[in-house]
Amino acid sequence: MAVAVFPGCAGASRVTAHPWMRAIRCSSFSSPSPCPPLPPHSSVEPSTSLPSPESSSASSFFPKRGKTLELVCESLAFKGTGVCKVADTGFVVMCDRALPGERFIGRVSRKKGNYAEVTKLKTITPHWDLVEAPCAYASYCGGCKTQNLHYKAQLKAKELQVRDLIIHVGRFSSTDCAKDCIFKPIVPCDMHFHYRNKMEFSFSAQCWVPSDGPRGGQDLIENGYALGLHVPGFFDKVLHIDKCMLQSEATNKVLAIVQDCWRDPSLGLSPYDVHTHRGFLKHLMLRTGRDKMTGFAEVMVNFVTSSYKPEMLDPLVRRISTIPEVVSVMNNVTSSVGNTSVGEQEYTLYGKSTINELLRGLTFNVSANSFFQTNSYQAEVLYKLIEDFANLKGDLSEIVLDLFCGTGTIGLTLARRVRHVYGFEVVKQAVSDARQNAVLNGIHNATFIQGDLNKIDGDFGKEFPKPDIVISDPNRPGMHLKLIKYLLNLQASRIIYISCNPATCARDLDYLCHGLPEKNLSGCYRLKCVQPVDMFPHTPHIECICVLELC
Repeated sequence: MAVAVFPGCAGASRVTAHPWMRAIRCSSFSSPSPCPPLPPHSSVEPSTSLPSPESSSASSFFPKRGKTLELVCESLAFKGTGVCKVADTGFVVMCDRALPGERFIGRVSRKKGNYAEVTKLKTITPHWDLVEAPCAYASYCGGCKTQNLHYKAQLKAKELQVRDLIIHVGRFSSTDCAKDCIFKPIVPCDMHFHYRNKMEFSFSAQCWVPSDGPRGGQDLIENGYALGLHVPGFFDKVLHIDKCMLQSEATNKVLAIVQDCWRDPSLGLSPYDVHTHRGFLKHLMLRTGRDKMTGFAEVMVNFVTSSYKPEMLDPLVRRISTIPEVVSVMNNVTSSVGNTSVGEQEYTLYGKSTINELLRGLTFNVSANSFFQTNSYQAEVLYKLIEDFANLKGDLSEIVLDLFCGTGTIGLTLARRVRHVYGFEVVKQAVSDARQNAVLNGIHNATFIQGDLNKIDGDFGKEFPKPDIVISDPNRPGMHLKLIKYLLNLQASRIIYISCNPATCARDLDYLCHGLPEKNLSGCYRLKCVQPVDMFPHTPHIECICVLELC
């Protein structure tokens, strides 16, 4: 692997990226400007280099669309897609729902630059670490793509994905990372099921039924109504679901009652049709919290409808409210023709308008549309790690800048040990919730400000003193180049970067540590630690905590 030294930290080096990684680097770039090109002297390992489409062997090297291949899945890429190679040529193909060790027949469905996508038609021999998926819907709904893969194997795959992305997209030397013990073992989640505190189901005028044949066969549409989860990649296909193993038992009770009666013709309830834009019921959102006095579960039920007709929902509300855990039934009303679940108006049909959640000794009010960590149990572990990596002095002298703060959960858990927390968030309701949560917990050294961190200017940062520690928890696109430039000029002593997308995380780490010569930016941070945390077992999602220290 060729290594090139770039301006930035003394001794810091970055390595060139594999061709298929470049697409991740460019497509995930959150700036409206084009993705900066790789340095002209970049090279790749001979064993992984691929002929260009223009080469003389292109016609035989690149499999044609519709061609059937026998393949073996070698590993899992980011997002849980199986990575395979065509025999003799080594051409890379990606297959959804293929797992390591599985030998199968696949048909080429799409060609994308240096790789192709295939649809699995038939499994010849099963994958390694095979287990029986306990959920009947696991093969179709897309929520738990790896339920039939042993949990230890899931963890290993996620750990390797993070490592590969940091090294190849982030351009860090694997030798240096190993020597400095940068990559920490992934932290598993003890709760493999029933860990989600929020699920959203969709109503549909048609019920999607998978074909009995191989994936990619003709799907069936039945005339009956459906309430369930969207088929991956389709806004108009809903798989009818009676029980979800990711949500709590209490919310499954609610789902069962709704499923039992909402299609009763005497109630006159109609599902919203995304094609004709007619119908009443759009979504059913279920949230679970914990009572701050007893610690027992409390459930919020939120019906998202196209209009406000409480009398139509009353039969459902009366039945749902008999479940002891249900303390709130809300109705969000939206006239949008899209699939949004956030209403333009919100009404309380039963009980209170918020539920509580307990986290790191604090109480948080959670409303129907609040932003909150979806796995409360593992959030305790995540936030404890963040606090440990922050390495706070504990003498109330430090300033913390909490970027993309959401409802303030991270900043508020640190506020007890610092001088002041300044949080920034673009969503107005989230900022309001953060301020209320500070008051609720008697925290007076936290200030939350609404602002778009993708549109900062030269005046950003003048309203607060220079922070000692920066916490950044961006959404999937990562940080805008404007914000990265600000952080490089700010030069806080430590940055804790929390990411739900290791691809964009790796890109941002590259800029912070190695700089961006094309933009005349010099890196000034050293990567000290990468800690993966499994927040969502049986899914491809990965959370990472990355610790950066000023050189």
